[in-house]
Amino acid sequence: MGKTGRDWTQIYAIYGMDDWQTPLFLLIHAVFFSALSVFFLIYFEPICYFTQHFIPIIGPGLARFTAGFTGSVTAISAVCLFFAAANFFYSSVSLQWEMAQRIVNAVNDWSSVKHALDLGCGRGILLNTVALQLKKSGSSGRVVGLDPSKARKKGPTTLSTLRTAGLEGVQEYVTCRAGDPRTLPFSDNYFDVVVSSVFVHTVGKEFGPRSAAAAAERMRVLGEVVRVLKPGGAGVVWDIVHVAEYVQRLQELKMEDIRVSERVTAFMVSSHIVSFKKPSQHFVGPNEVRLDWRFNNLC
Repeated sequence: MGKTGRDWTQIYAIYGMDDWQTPLFLLIHAVFFSALSVFFLIYFEPICYFTQHFIPIIGPGLARFTAGFTGSVTAISAVCLFFAAANFFYSSVSLQWEMAQRIVNAVNDWSSVKHALDLGCGRGILLNTVALQLKKSGSSGRVVGLDPSKARKKGPTTLSTLRTAGLEGVQEYVTCRAGDPRTLPFSDNYFDVVVSSVFVHTVGKEFGPRSAAAAAERMRVLGEVVRVLKPGGAGVVWDIVHVAEYVQRLQELKMEDIRVSERVTAFMVSSHIVSFKKPSQHFVGPNEVRLDWRFNNLC
């Protein structure tokens, strides 16, 4: 039991995993490489013999070195794969819950929040954490969970996400909506708080994660987040890999109080929480151009 008051079994029982295929794939390969390394250990001498027999130019010493080196590499690979599988499972369950608590704690006052948005809500860990905080603070606010996977008929359904809200006892605080994060279906200056958990980096991945086109799509998402935030509203984004891009873009958009958390390893890469506030007087200066991130008139 951790400081958040739940262990991984409780979290998994309610939310399951968004991507169970990856840790399963890693685990299967870890078991395979483990078996292979044990095979090399048990049958070391016969392997050396057959290596020398089928490749005559290899002497006894080199044959033993080759077999020993191959066995060592398979054993190390098995350990790395077991670690990767464990990290993916931990990141998908316990760490997601822990980081949701930290994201919520980054917002100073929930009692005055009337409208909150969880961008990329998935199975609802962060969504329900926000709802629990609204309930705890006595707010009459609501949180909207938006996930494009529902629009594409992939990933968890709205009903399954709402089911988790029911299990948490916060169904009256939660609504779910399908939509494109690059063209958020909300009016300007609508939300008091916008949060997101390891989602923004997935936008534009069809162009290749390191391509300029993918980066442009991620920046569109940040532009939309800023657009729908009320002046004085707070944004908190936990994500992997591209955090430096987010900070730069938020600075270009004149956001205030931009903060970056310490590094946390998630899904075998570094991750950070970025928090910021939209200025109370947010306007376009004489040397700036306001972009319409929705591109409504292009079609």
